[in-house]
Amino acid sequence: MTPERSYSGRCSAVGHSGRRYSAASDAEATRLALAARDGDARTADLFVRALHHDVRTFVAHLSPDPQEVDDLTQEVFVRALAGLPRFEGRSAARVWLLTIARRTVVDSFRYAAARPRRAERGDWCRAAEEAQPSHLPGFEEGVVLGELLAAICTERRDAFVVTQLLGFPYAEAATILGCRVGTVRSRVARARTALAGLVGEAEAAHSGA
Repeated sequence: MTPERSYSGRCSAVGHSGRRYSAASDAEATRLALAARDGDARTADLFVRALHHDVRTFVAHLSPDPQEVDDLTQEVFVRALAGLPRFEGRSAARVWLLTIARRTVVDSFRYAAARPRRAERGDWCRAAEEAQPSHLPGFEEGVVLGELLAAICTERRDAFVVTQLLGFPYAEAATILGCRVGTVRSRVARARTALAGLVGEAEAAHSGA
């Protein structure tokens, strides 16, 4: 069975039990990726399960259209599973996979360039809601954060999501985002400043109401 044909069956059983970055989970995901290179369907299934939440969350924050998030997430894994035979473990599998995710979303932008659509603030709210299950603690806070992130520029938002929400070290975030470590740090700092300003404006508006 080819990776492309076997993906859809795996994805239907994938939950949303994703975890923030940790050295142990990263090492396990890389081990699964290396073990799945020879076409072992069970190991490939475990690889998809281990990283599905992180990929979907990342894609949801990158894509302006929440209706495309699941399709783009599936495309990421189709590309990744097809490329697994060439994965040599020189970088962590999670980093490798989110780099593919970023390219997949960029490709979707290029494909839609002939008929661009403006991403509305409400779309980002729905994307944030979909990225975080409603039964988990902090759900409402996640929706609010999605609304705030929608108001800052894309590059700063991406850096903030990768480092502060997914928990990647700055060096690995730089690999995912295709820029220097110092650039990531600068973007995160500016994102924090922008978010703090937005929160201040919201609190002032609320107190004056």
